[in-house]
Amino acid sequence: MNPYDTQLVEHGVPIKMWTRGVPVEDDARRQLANAARLPIVFRHVAAMPDVHLGIGATVGSVIPTFKAIIPAAVGVDIGCGMMACKTTLRAEDLPDDLAPLRAAIESAVPHGSSPRRLGPDVGSWQTPPAEVDAAWATLADEFALLCELHPRLKNTNNHKHLGTLGTGNHFIEVCLDEAGAVWLMLHSGSRGVGNAIGTHFIELAKQDAEVHQRNLPDKDLAYFEEGAKYFGDYVRGVGWAQKFARLNREVMMGRVIAAVRAVITKPFEARVEAVNCHHNYVQQEHHFGHDVFVTRKGAVSAKRGEMGIIPGSMGARSFIVRGLGNPESFESCSHGAGRVMSRTKARKRFTVEDQIEATRGVECRKDADVIDEIPMAYKDIDAVMAAQSELVEIVHTLRQVVCVKG
Repeated sequence: MNPYDTQLVEHGVPIKMWTRGVPVEDDARRQLANAARLPIVFRHVAAMPDVHLGIGATVGSVIPTFKAIIPAAVGVDIGCGMMACKTTLRAEDLPDDLAPLRAAIESAVPHGSSPRRLGPDVGSWQTPPAEVDAAWATLADEFALLCELHPRLKNTNNHKHLGTLGTGNHFIEVCLDEAGAVWLMLHSGSRGVGNAIGTHFIELAKQDAEVHQRNLPDKDLAYFEEGAKYFGDYVRGVGWAQKFARLNREVMMGRVIAAVRAVITKPFEARVEAVNCHHNYVQQEHHFGHDVFVTRKGAVSAKRGEMGIIPGSMGARSFIVRGLGNPESFESCSHGAGRVMSRTKARKRFTVEDQIEATRGVECRKDADVIDEIPMAYKDIDAVMAAQSELVEIVHTLRQVVCVKG
């Protein structure tokens, strides 16, 4: 018996769904079906257990395409992903009062955002520190070339967003694993410059589609084919943004480690184990005998033996996993729990008191501005993990004790 369900799509490829035991809204199914009808999609579309309606394309989808890329399927948070480091610290090494530890992390990494009318953005560096400048130096030349080709990208948040967290569901956490070891974990992507690159090329793809792709099932699924005017530029731009995102997480993790050392004076090793993985990205891979572009929007690569991170929501468990290399999922797994309601609906349904109760035992914000991230707005992470037992194996189970949100 297959561990997935198959949804047949008229005039399209099938959708293979690892969603048994978890809810999938009808709008997400329709969105997946629209992608499956594109003539460039190879073999089938894979849906992970955290699948839900997304902007442009379905979150939790894996879309393989032949000689073409769909910019909106990658999205605007290009290279968004996770990083986790296991330390030699133990639970008993943490202070009884975790508030100073949270404050130290918040001071070390710019997070959130603020309107321009209120002055400098709190989520951006005003004067980037030396390690940010050094990291930017490895990206600057390629970015300058990209700006020559597309000048509108020059006036974006780029250098000053490197090593910053952002908003929404991005976070930094201190966690404990099943054996009491302390882990540091964070979630972020390519920040303002990645958003600008994604938005720019999504618009160019839509303009191109008005001439060459008039029968698209959804205008958000406009694509660049190899040889098209902007195909090479997009490959270059998305590749650069993915480098930025990975480096962004590395820089932040270095600053988080330094912040922890400032509070906990006991010497410790910080990278006994380390994982840094994208979950919004595209790259060329080989599947079923063909070279194809694989777009994972809210999905993680899970090749056999490959390590990955599947976080739960605030107050829920997270998992360090090892891929099983399942070919039918295009060697992929979920990127988290997946939302069951919109941010607007969560804000209307839940109260600050609900948030306080749901995050009991976690040192984190418990105010009205983070209610949209309440655990009840997400799918049950245990059900999500059960649905993908053929895709990954659990190596470590983590629970948060400190959470910093933008």
